[in-house]
Amino acid sequence: MNKTFIVSILLMIFSSDILISQSITNNQAFEKGGWAIAIHGGAGSVPSSFTIEKKAEYEKHLLAALNIGREMLSKGESSLDAVQAVVVYLEDCPLFNAGKGAVFNIDGIHELDAAIMDGSNLKAGAIAGVRDIKNPIKTARLVMDSTQHVFLIGEGASAFAKLMGQEIVENSYFSTKERVDQINKIKENQEKPNPRGTVGCVALDKNGNLAAATSTGGMSGKRWGRVGDVPIIGAGTYANNNTVAVSGTGHGELWIRRVVAFDISALIDYKGYSLEQAANEVIFNKIDPMGGSGGGIIAVDKYGNISLVFNTGLMNRAWAKSTGEYGVGILKGDEKFFKK
Repeated sequence: MNKTFIVSILLMIFSSDILISQSITNNQAFEKGGWAIAIHGGAGSVPSSFTIEKKAEYEKHLLAALNIGREMLSKGESSLDAVQAVVVYLEDCPLFNAGKGAVFNIDGIHELDAAIMDGSNLKAGAIAGVRDIKNPIKTARLVMDSTQHVFLIGEGASAFAKLMGQEIVENSYFSTKERVDQINKIKENQEKPNPRGTVGCVALDKNGNLAAATSTGGMSGKRWGRVGDVPIIGAGTYANNNTVAVSGTGHGELWIRRVVAFDISALIDYKGYSLEQAANEVIFNKIDPMGGSGGGIIAVDKYGNISLVFNTGLMNRAWAKSTGEYGVGILKGDEKFFKK
């Protein structure tokens, strides 16, 4: 590994200033027809095996996913369709802890969760603990659009997916060598369980509608059917046209207890906070004191402001706006900005 790269990582990890708050803001509301999008591919500590090549690979796939959403939103397609399409791409990419490449539970089985929410009407769909649905986010969308329910779990969710013609796969489809090595280290007490790699997308479309989508394999080495924040509306996923769309990644138990995504919305709605103020308040003043140094959020508000806030050394992230600005980042403080 390049020595300069190692030194830069160590400086990021041991820096006394571990607060990360990146906002791409507007001084006023978007002009009519503006749009904005942000995506994440998980947050956590910097792996010891991290390299310049690995970083470049993550950046490549984050930008590829971002481009799907950018193209759709620029053509006037809905934020709901855009966030779903982006998350499908990330579920199919083995780099992330969602779909192909999802982590194992302690019994060596993949159990997947996903949720999607429409800010225009507060409708939502979620599934949890599924083992055979290739793209969980598609089934979450169908729960929202085709049933009177919000949340389906396990075998019931799989039966619904089959009924709706979704692609069903063997559980082994989700496996990768990296995840096999990871669960073996956890069983040998060489590595702690962690949730790194959850994926999500939030967007504002030209019609002013917000949407959020999140998908995950959960926490590596999880037990007893554990479910985290991702499929729980208001915890890891939330969207409301009056305020903001939020997707979270991190220690799900804390995100659930703090109802993180909804809390950000509530601070904007009830207290008049800006998006940046609300996100910082929740992550740094509410999650941090609980010992929650292990995650972050992406958010887009009704004005097209974007916030990417995390309290770790790493959050895979990318964003774009109708103004032509876009960017990508992996490690703390390494954002790359572009203008189209």
